[in-house]
Amino acid sequence: MPFAGPTTMRRVLAVKHHLVRSQRRLVLIAAILGLLVTFAVMMLTDTAKEIGAIGLAPWIGLIGYEVGTAGGVAAAAAALGLWIVAAEAQGGSLSPLTIGIRIAAFLLFAVGSSIVGRRMRESERAHRTQAALQSALIDSTLDGICLTDADGNILISNAPLRRLSIELGLPAEGTVPDRLLAVAGRTTEPERYRTRMKEIAAKPMESSADEFELVGSGRVFRGYTAPITDADGRFDGRIWTLREVTADRELDRLRDAFVAAVSHELRTPLTSISGFLEMLRDEEQSLGDAGRMYLDVIRRSTDRLQRLVEDLLLVAQIEAHRLELVLGTVDLDQIAAAAVEAARPTATEKEVDLLLELDGAPAVRADAGRLAQVVDNLISNAVKFTEAGGSVTVSVVGNGPFARLAVTDTGVGIPIDEQGQLFSSFFRASTATRQAIPGTGLGLVIVRAIVEQHGGTIDLESREGKGTKVIVTLPADEAPTA
Repeated sequence: MPFAGPTTMRRVLAVKHHLVRSQRRLVLIAAILGLLVTFAVMMLTDTAKEIGAIGLAPWIGLIGYEVGTAGGVAAAAAALGLWIVAAEAQGGSLSPLTIGIRIAAFLLFAVGSSIVGRRMRESERAHRTQAALQSALIDSTLDGICLTDADGNILISNAPLRRLSIELGLPAEGTVPDRLLAVAGRTTEPERYRTRMKEIAAKPMESSADEFELVGSGRVFRGYTAPITDADGRFDGRIWTLREVTADRELDRLRDAFVAAVSHELRTPLTSISGFLEMLRDEEQSLGDAGRMYLDVIRRSTDRLQRLVEDLLLVAQIEAHRLELVLGTVDLDQIAAAAVEAARPTATEKEVDLLLELDGAPAVRADAGRLAQVVDNLISNAVKFTEAGGSVTVSVVGNGPFARLAVTDTGVGIPIDEQGQLFSSFFRASTATRQAIPGTGLGLVIVRAIVEQHGGTIDLESREGKGTKVIVTLPADEAPTA
């Protein structure tokens, strides 16, 4: 069986336990025979006095160690009797004091050895239990795991890896790199696969992670390997893990298909609707009040759908790690000022004060369009969640080698137990849903992804009923100014 055999942990434990039990039986038999042989030597050679009781003591110790206190005491009694018989048969005279001393010595030896034996067996059982738990632990994981020595020979493997190795048809013998290379021809990229295996062998002190797909079945696996070192930092082996990620890759394909469907099935008709709305703008004055109201509703709904489609497409790009940035030197003050002016009509309509505070922040290296999207999103959120009479303050300041943007509102705030979920897709705070404030729950997800891809950070502070403050920190542009 591939990756199985005597190197598996459960097999090692079972074999070791069987050997220990067999060894204990052999030691007990040898001790009893040793006791009888010693007695026979005393009788045949008339050397009971020369050998003395001390010649029987080792066998008492062995029996006590292996059997326990009762066995040790029984062995002590038997040894004492044999010694007395041998001594009297050879004309020796034993005083009660001599016999008493031998009894005390034999009993002390028997009890002491039995205590040592019991403690050793308890330690062995504890070790065996711990090893069994560790074996059960790695066997219960989803990943296939094995540990190899410095030459790539398997020392330990778990049940999932043995199952996967059978399904993949890996060879039953050889080192792990050799076994994995044997299936290179069945992968979709055999040359790249072989190259990666050779790189792992050539660079033993480096970790690696890669994926490969099988031809025909379409099954996809992700492997990870990391070196193990000894106390002196020398390469001593390697741990290997293998996980099937076919379902994950299928979800990726479905997501790509969804994005393509959204792009074609939603964006195309929305573009047509927007075009016809523009054509109707010239004839809008000829319509009655009801007609103009209907056009406004259609226009707002179309704009909202377009924003939703763009957000969905952007989130899909973010999750697929396909968000591309066109970097350049960007003045964050200008970006903030433009965003504030764009949001001012909405703020005025809601009777929300919109304030801008600029303090000469350093320029940043960023994608101007994406950064504007971040600022627009934060300001529009702040205005949307602030009631009439409240205020929204946008400040841009320098902070050493960083530029910091802060958007502070006096809006509805966010419950503290929900703040950890704010950057999750489609999550909306209860304060927003209770007041039926429209939204998709994608804004902050997009904002954080864009900020982090620029090497920045985003922090949020909020108190329910008091307001929210979002702080974006971006590294300043290190390029020299002209």
